[in-house]
Amino acid sequence: MDKSSALEYINQMFPTEASLSGVEPLMQKIHGEIRRVDASILSAVRQQSNSGTKAKEDLADATRAVEELSYKIQEIKSKAEQSETMVQEICRDIKKLDFAKKNITTTITALHRLTMLVSAVEQLQVMASKRQYKEAAAQLEAVSQLCNHFEAYRDVPKITELRQKLNNIKQILKSHVFSDFSSLGTGKETEETNLLQHLSDCCLVVDALESSVREEVVNNFCSRELTSYEQIFEGAELARLDKTERRYAWIKRRIRTNEEIWKIFPASWHVPYRLCIQFCKKTRKQVESILVNMKEKPEVAALLQALQSTVEFEKELENKFGGDAPTRDIGDDIEEIGTWENSSQNVSKIRKKYEKKFAAGQESGENETTGNKDLSVPGAGFNFRGIISSCFEPHLTPYIELEEKTLMEHLEKVVQEETWDIEYGSQNNVLHSSTQLFTDIKKSLKRCSVLSKNQTLFNLFKVFQRVLKAYATKLFLKLPKGGTGIVAAATGMDGQIKVSDRDERVICHIVNSSEYCHKTCGELAEKVSEIIDPHYVDVVDMSEVQDEFSAVITRSLVTLVLGIETKFDTEMAAMTRVPWGTLDSVGDQSGYVNGINTILSGSIPVLGNLLTPVYFQFFLDKLASSLGPRFYANIFRCKQLSEAGAQQMLLDTQAMKTILLEIPSLARQTSTAASYSKFVSREMSRAEALLKVILSPIDSVADTYRALFPEGTPMEFQRILELKGLKKADQQSILDDFNKHGPGFTQATVSAAMPQPVPTPPALPLAITNPATAAGFIANSEDVLTRAAALGRGAATTGFKKFIALTEAAKDRKDGPLRRLFNA
Repeated sequence: MDKSSALEYINQMFPTEASLSGVEPLMQKIHGEIRRVDASILSAVRQQSNSGTKAKEDLADATRAVEELSYKIQEIKSKAEQSETMVQEICRDIKKLDFAKKNITTTITALHRLTMLVSAVEQLQVMASKRQYKEAAAQLEAVSQLCNHFEAYRDVPKITELRQKLNNIKQILKSHVFSDFSSLGTGKETEETNLLQHLSDCCLVVDALESSVREEVVNNFCSRELTSYEQIFEGAELARLDKTERRYAWIKRRIRTNEEIWKIFPASWHVPYRLCIQFCKKTRKQVESILVNMKEKPEVAALLQALQSTVEFEKELENKFGGDAPTRDIGDDIEEIGTWENSSQNVSKIRKKYEKKFAAGQESGENETTGNKDLSVPGAGFNFRGIISSCFEPHLTPYIELEEKTLMEHLEKVVQEETWDIEYGSQNNVLHSSTQLFTDIKKSLKRCSVLSKNQTLFNLFKVFQRVLKAYATKLFLKLPKGGTGIVAAATGMDGQIKVSDRDERVICHIVNSSEYCHKTCGELAEKVSEIIDPHYVDVVDMSEVQDEFSAVITRSLVTLVLGIETKFDTEMAAMTRVPWGTLDSVGDQSGYVNGINTILSGSIPVLGNLLTPVYFQFFLDKLASSLGPRFYANIFRCKQLSEAGAQQMLLDTQAMKTILLEIPSLARQTSTAASYSKFVSREMSRAEALLKVILSPIDSVADTYRALFPEGTPMEFQRILELKGLKKADQQSILDDFNKHGPGFTQATVSAAMPQPVPTPPALPLAITNPATAAGFIANSEDVLTRAAALGRGAATTGFKKFIALTEAAKDRKDGPLRRLFNA
């Protein structure tokens, strides 16, 4: 305890003077504790001293005990060595006798077996000479086992002699067997009643011989059986493609006729199976030679007939002997391509499909249990499919050409017979030609999938691509065409397209049919990928065809928008003819607004009913993005606006906005109403803002324009002043004030940008023919650009995309060749 701790302890024990009376008792207590600790220390020291002496004594005792134990171990080890020496002396004679007994027993056994081997070989020789095959087979098995016992003594002369004699006997048996089997199939089996039994015994001997003998016997038999086949079908009369089916009839008849005779062969030999394999290889070679040596292209009918019979024969062999994998009926899967049924019909079809599969699975299981398929065949994985038919692959070009010609002719026919109209209430609103085209394609696919799943099927798939692209082109050409002008020249799109109510329905049907074809093309590619050989799966792709139909959809919707807009031309022209400058009061909405409302009320319900929500939303967005800027630009085409005229036009603008906002409910498609409403409000707000600038007082018109149009131009502002009816002198002062406070515009810029008087340019399809001023014509040019850009988003043509990029760049630049072109 340090000094500070001691002081704290004392102050804690004696905090006051009165507590000092307890010092004496505390001191006594401390002294008593010290005495007790001293006594404990003394006792511990004494105890430790006694423990050290005891430990030394115990250590000495342990050392003595270890020494005694070591001595006893040495003594035991010495006695054990003496005992071992004694036992070896006793057993030395016994071990010699044991070895002698073992050698004598081995010798007796060997001599006994040698006697048996000599006797067995002699008996086997007699049996072989007498052709007693059944007994020889059993004897040969016994001799083989005895020979295995003498494998370690093969260098002994006697054993070598016996083994050589056995090999000679085997050669004799082999030659006898081949000689006897040569009589099979010559007709002797009907004359000699015991010949079949005799040959059955031969098979026992063959099994007892080496496995190579059995292979040689089977191969010789198959070759002998097929010799007559080669002679018959190599002749000029039957070596023809149209006689192919007779080849398969020959082998099936041969198997059926000799079925009872061939039962002499053990089932494990699989003679019919091996015979069919050799038949297929020989047939493939002959058919391939016929196809290669044909001087002219084969007739498609004969070619397909030969291939069909070949495929059917391969399936029969596969069902009879088993194959690499069970075949799957793909007909139902192909029929599912492009189906548009309601849910109850789908449920019914799915139920029937799986009931059929379940029944087929049960039937397959019963066939396997009853042994209809010999799956125990060695190498049962041998695939009969394609073993012959694959040689037809390089020669099926005429078939593919015929399929393409047939599909193209059917396409022309269904397009010519197409009414381009669909009955009211139809479920899918798809043209009959679309569904009929895919029906023809599915039939063609089913035909080809039966014949080939390799290069031919892939070539047919490419035919499908060409046919579908041709159909997309026909749909594209069916779209209404229109006028010409800057939009048409620069983009490849028609600036003005006049469409009737029927044309609008046809366009909608083309959109729906293109969507159906786009979807079904993907399903077709998936089914072909499932059917075709795996090597071709990566190149089975319908993306290019789908892009063609996507382009048709885009062009159709843009055409629809242009057609509706063309209907607005009369009303837009009527808007510019209204005497806005002389109006002295505000009334109901103008007649041109009612005309636009009538046009939309007549077209929108039909379009909403025919188009899907996605494409109807696309149509609405394009219509709003085109009509809003067009209405804005049309205001500049009007002449002077009085205050009442501007208020009337503002009322018309709000009415137009209301009409556009009610389009989704008019079409009964309100799922996209929220996003569409924001789009319309944004597009129409510019026109409302422009009219608010026109209605503003003269002294604040510049500030109002600057606030509502932060990116406004002096030319547009000058046109607004003209619409307000200001004279040139009054305009100049306001323009000077605007240019001083404007965002980065100077008087020099304005003067340089102002066009000089030039002859009136040719009329543009989207512009008014008599612009009041050069600024007004600039507004018309910007209207063309805005309208083209609005209609062009999503267009599929490259030229249109380039044009949109140029116009967007021109909007952001104050000069440049494209801006000067439209400002000229």
